[in-house]
Amino acid sequence: MAKVKTTKGGRTLRVTAPATGKPKTSGLERFRQFLEAGSAGPNSHVVLLGLEAFDSRQLLQSVEHGLPYSAFERLVANTSLPSEAALVLLNIPRRTLTRRKQEGRFHQDESDRLLRAARIFARALSLFEGDRDAAKHWLSEPQKALGREVPFVIARTEVGALEVERLIGRLEHGVFT
Repeated sequence: MAKVKTTKGGRTLRVTAPATGKPKTSGLERFRQFLEAGSAGPNSHVVLLGLEAFDSRQLLQSVEHGLPYSAFERLVANTSLPSEAALVLLNIPRRTLTRRKQEGRFHQDESDRLLRAARIFARALSLFEGDRDAAKHWLSEPQKALGREVPFVIARTEVGALEVERLIGRLEHGVFT
């Protein structure tokens, strides 16, 4: 049976490895399972950050409190992005990341960007039916429908992320222009 752990005030829920000693399913594998089951809900992307707070209210509280540094490590592991590429996407300088690692927690705006990055990657994963390499490649290459811009670069802002999501939505529906 898995153990549930909460931070001060009960704001962030996290499931630890089962007591059986078996390795815990990665966030990427969990997301793929959601896709296969057809149950990838609106906040299912949080598993890419190692979070368990699927409820929007809990998620909002977690962001306001600041996501743990481990959310960045999980994002990098689940997306297989190099750390430097993840920093560009998150628009966080290396020195700031080092400070957050020491502090153990991101600020609210940085936490919001972590969630946005996970959301964009999850949308691309959905488009490519769980193929991480295809999603990463598509997000890293200039796209004609985005004015030949790279989705990861555009997605550094919320406006850009929405454009990338709109394009993914069009592609999912067979609209290629």
